[in-house]
Amino acid sequence: MNDNDYITFNSSGHSILIIDDEPDLCELIEFQLQKEGFRTSTLSNPLEAIGHARDFDPDLIILDVMMPELDGLRLCSMLKVDSQLKKVPILFLTARSDADERVKGFERGADDYLTKPFDNRELVARSKVILSRTLEKKSIMAGRLKADGIVLDPETHEVFIEDERVELTHTEFRLLHLMMERVGRVQSRENLLVNVWNYDTDIETRTVDNHVGRLRGKMGSKGEMIKTVRGVGYKLSID
Repeated sequence: MNDNDYITFNSSGHSILIIDDEPDLCELIEFQLQKEGFRTSTLSNPLEAIGHARDFDPDLIILDVMMPELDGLRLCSMLKVDSQLKKVPILFLTARSDADERVKGFERGADDYLTKPFDNRELVARSKVILSRTLEKKSIMAGRLKADGIVLDPETHEVFIEDERVELTHTEFRLLHLMMERVGRVQSRENLLVNVWNYDTDIETRTVDNHVGRLRGKMGSKGEMIKTVRGVGYKLSID
C-alpha cells in the first residue's frame, strides 16, 4: 500500500468506535471523523466497552491506552478474545511515546499507534489506511473456498488443510476446486471429465477414479470427505 491509498478510500458506511476517558477528546475525534463521512460512536467508560462494541458493531476501534478503571492494553486483550469483536482492527492512542509502550500494544493485537497530542488529519489518514487494508484482506478472503478445515485459494492456487499447505497437481487442484464449489452435490464421472479435463464424455472414466484416489491420499484424514456415490461419481460431503 502506498502513501496515497487512503485518499481514495470511501469512508461512507464505515463505522468507528472511540473509547477514551476524556469526553472532550472523544467529541473532537468524533467531529473530525463524521466530517469524513464515518458513522461514529463514543464511550468514556471502558467497563462498558465490550457490550457497547457488540451493539455498535464497528469496523475500527480507536482506543486510549491510559484509562484508570480499565487500561487500553487490558481492554484490547479482552476484545481480541471476543468471538464477535476479535477481528476488528484497533488504533491505540497514548500519551507515552517510548518504544516499550508501542511494543506492548502491538503484542496485544493493535494495528497502529498514535501518540498524543496528534494532528487530526493524521488520525483520519491512519484510520482510512487501516480500514482500507482490512477491507483488502476481506476481499482476498472472500475469494477463498472453505470446507471443514480445508481452504482453497483460486488466486494463489494453494490448498491448506488444517493450516498446513498441501501440494496438489494442476488437475487435482481443479478437481478439488469443483467439488468445493458444489459441496454436497454429486458429480458424475462424466461431468468431472468435462469440467476438469475438458474431455468429451467418451473418454475413459477410470481417469477420474485414479485422480480422486491420489487426491484423497494427499488430503490425509480429510480425504474421507470425498464420498463415492456408487455407479454415479463423487461428492464432497461435510458431516
